[in-house]
Amino acid sequence: MLVSGPPRKLSDTRGAAEDEARRRSLAEFLRSRRERITPRDVDLPAGPRRRTPGLRREEVALLSGVSVTWYTWLEQARAITVSRQVLESLARTLLLDGAERRHLFALAGEPYPEQEPAGGPGPALQRLVDALDPHPAYLLDADWNLVAWNRAEAALIGDPARFPPERRNLLWLMFTDPALRTLAADWPGQARHLVAQFRSDAERRVGEPGPAALTDGLCEASPEFRTWWEAHDVTAFVSTRREFLHPGVGRLVFDYVKLAALDAPGVKLFACMPADAETARKLPELAAYTP
Repeated sequence: MLVSGPPRKLSDTRGAAEDEARRRSLAEFLRSRRERITPRDVDLPAGPRRRTPGLRREEVALLSGVSVTWYTWLEQARAITVSRQVLESLARTLLLDGAERRHLFALAGEPYPEQEPAGGPGPALQRLVDALDPHPAYLLDADWNLVAWNRAEAALIGDPARFPPERRNLLWLMFTDPALRTLAADWPGQARHLVAQFRSDAERRVGEPGPAALTDGLCEASPEFRTWWEAHDVTAFVSTRREFLHPGVGRLVFDYVKLAALDAPGVKLFACMPADAETARKLPELAAYTP
């Protein structure tokens, strides 16, 4: 007599089907990238009687530092685990460009390791930030360092250039700059919310030195940060309303909008939109303000 197990939930069935489809797509993608590369491209001898287009599976395995069996299973869409380190090795072996590397990580279900491009976000993004004036706007890199800001943002929070580059960090300023404590109408609420957002952001980069160095330094510099960091609260970014008590123009209320810069991985644009008519009216006055 056959005895069936409990029926699988629809969500379980759908999830299994999606995983299988993703594994098939990953297998097909790897095979297509392998077949386009010649032995000469990776400094291997072609050898006689080569019937496989491009590289052989064993050659990819050798160059990537994995076993032939494991790589074969990967191209057979078997349910095996792929680490970030192996994905990086495969990307180098298969000579993947930036878009292909991102696609590889997505198919493997791994977060893509965002990195700020060499030389900063580029002049076009800086011009975009400047063009948003008199609306305060700034750019953050993956570690929440301020890499660009406009005149209105400098007038709102104080010019970040007054600090050395290693201290131009949004979290560092929030917890160590006395001016920001009086500027934010609800400093404890805003500061704790930022900590929860950063923890959510940093969890995707566990093991990288940037977030660890920043949080270790802030735990030493600020008892409030240490307390809230150890609470392990996390929250995703949503358009946030923040109120400021500015020393020159008075009360300001902004809705924060966040945009990702696709041509500068890891860089985010934040623009402050006036939340009421009074704030909108004060924007030119804010942009012209000098302490």
